[in-house]
Amino acid sequence: MDLNSIDLNLLVHLDVLLREQNVTKAANHLGITQPAMSNGLKRLRLLFEDPLLVRTSDGMVPTSLALSLKPAVREILFNIEKVIQPDREFDLNSQRVFRIMASDYAESTLIPAVLSEVRRQSPNITLDVLTPSDVSFEDVEQGRVDMAINRFDTLPQSFHQKTLWSDTFSCLMSVDNPLVHNFDLNNYLKASHIWVSKTGFGVGVGVNPNDVQRLGWVDEALGRIGEKRNISVFTRHYQVAMLLAEQHDLIATLPSRAAKLKSGSSKLVLKEPPFDIPSFELKMAWSPLLHHNADHQWLRKVINKIAESEMSLK
Repeated sequence: MDLNSIDLNLLVHLDVLLREQNVTKAANHLGITQPAMSNGLKRLRLLFEDPLLVRTSDGMVPTSLALSLKPAVREILFNIEKVIQPDREFDLNSQRVFRIMASDYAESTLIPAVLSEVRRQSPNITLDVLTPSDVSFEDVEQGRVDMAINRFDTLPQSFHQKTLWSDTFSCLMSVDNPLVHNFDLNNYLKASHIWVSKTGFGVGVGVNPNDVQRLGWVDEALGRIGEKRNISVFTRHYQVAMLLAEQHDLIATLPSRAAKLKSGSSKLVLKEPPFDIPSFELKMAWSPLLHHNADHQWLRKVINKIAESEMSLK
């Protein structure tokens, strides 16, 4: 293969085609016509002597060669970008929109302070906060979403990630709950409970109350001591769980930072769980495509600063 005959723009086309796996979407992404992108794909097929993308009933699927080329092409383009745009600083007068996926736990405990600091430093910035059900792994991987902030069971190896803080669990219940003055493990198990959790990405599905391993940290901790709680209501929203805890006979076992938002309420009482629940980590994750982007680096520094400040107040 004669390198002098290769059009480097074809690598840009290949990078986008492998991410979008759709000629029309790839063309729109680069701001070119669909016929121009189709011609680019034709030239790429000749260059690599491989179909690269094969049309199936499920859309266009990359070949094994295309999958092997994907990280190498991204690395080549990234290195070119570093040479062409070295150490560019973020423009504080920017009107950029940052799209952040955050659970409502992160929304209530972290995002308000992040928004305040963002507006202080760069008042024209807009934050678009999305729920986990709005976002897929692919949205983050392809840079359509700038940041994902949540508790994650697993993350793709290609993602960059950083732990923002660790949190424990607390029990929230009505001041009229008969267990307030006699809160031990036996009474905890006899009580009616609110289940709340939303980890990772994507649309949630119905919960099987008998599937302890899929119920999360609290129920796994109970399972380790051979116990099980009586769950009366399932919700994916911490704010809803805290409202439901005002009912006289329900208990919500929540991350402590979320539960402490209600510490000033005259209707609710916070208690330590009567059994050991391991702490968990709140993480932010982002695409390798954005790792060296100056705008994104600025946002990450802001989020890190706020998280460190919150940790010091714990």
